[in-house]
Amino acid sequence: MAEIAVPAVRDWDFPRSAASILLISQFAAERGMGPDEVLRGTALTPAQLLDPAVQVDARQELAVIRNVAGRLGDEDTVALALGRRYHVTTFGIFGFACISSPTLRDAMAFALRYLDLSFTFCIPHVAVDGETISLTLNDERVPGDVARFLALRDLSAIYTVMRDLLPSVKLRTLSWRHGAPGTVESYVDVFGVGPRFGADANMATLDLAYLDHPLPQANEHTVAICEAQCRELVARKRERTGVSQDVRERLIRVGGADAGMDTVARELNLSARTLRRRLTEAGTSYRALVDEVRQTLAEEMLGTGALSVEDVAIRLGYAEASSFIYAFKRWKGVTPAAYVRRFAGRGRQGR
Repeated sequence: MAEIAVPAVRDWDFPRSAASILLISQFAAERGMGPDEVLRGTALTPAQLLDPAVQVDARQELAVIRNVAGRLGDEDTVALALGRRYHVTTFGIFGFACISSPTLRDAMAFALRYLDLSFTFCIPHVAVDGETISLTLNDERVPGDVARFLALRDLSAIYTVMRDLLPSVKLRTLSWRHGAPGTVESYVDVFGVGPRFGADANMATLDLAYLDHPLPQANEHTVAICEAQCRELVARKRERTGVSQDVRERLIRVGGADAGMDTVARELNLSARTLRRRLTEAGTSYRALVDEVRQTLAEEMLGTGALSVEDVAIRLGYAEASSFIYAFKRWKGVTPAAYVRRFAGRGRQGR
């Protein structure tokens, strides 16, 4: 197989615009969820989602996904319906560059080169094998509790955008790593083909003939302008990507305990004021990162089934188990004990 292009990122943990969270919020609002419920645990406000300059941390979007899946249910139909809301216009200048590309091959190569301007969690790989194009989504690094949901959302979104670019495009085959749901009607409705389950990879294939098919809205001048702007956006983003990750790594190193922003700033050779400003520019805050790391570590430790709630609280630096229980309920909407029961139940169902 020959890859069309190498994805610009290998992991989902890259900053992104707030447009995806805004779209998810609107989707959830139509189904009865209020903004506070959708944004719980993210330190984001509805007003921030409307600001095109705001950059959010990927884990903030992940928290929103968990909130929505927990409230609306993580059934496949919800994830697929959400994916269909991502049209080429959702992606701003990145989307305009794709739709202005000469061919589908050019659009795919562009999307992979500038993948950190997208909202994906599952990293796509596009390759040519004989007369077939294969589009594979790698979800191995996506947290297990939302991996299925995000694989469905991401591929549904990608196919929706592909049809925006080239309305005639159709899939040949579709396969998923996860087990079969009760009904495949929503899959066929979205993708136009019957899927195979329990496969080695999340993969869609299409005829090679589509690859060099001219796109209806191709415009050489427009794509050149858009690419220049995308190049500038990516350069600025990559300059400040490391700040939240640096803080996160230091918090993980001390097991989620709150080391204090002044201490973390000194370790990064920054003043507390500069660290606060840079985290704000990255769409997050020190307190939000402490919460995020503690939540992630709590889920991992509780998921093993080997530690009690009290043990997890101590390891995360809480003086009392009750404080941890209160925080966990704020993050997840359920107590740690209820989360463990639900996690165990999903494991038995093979989700």
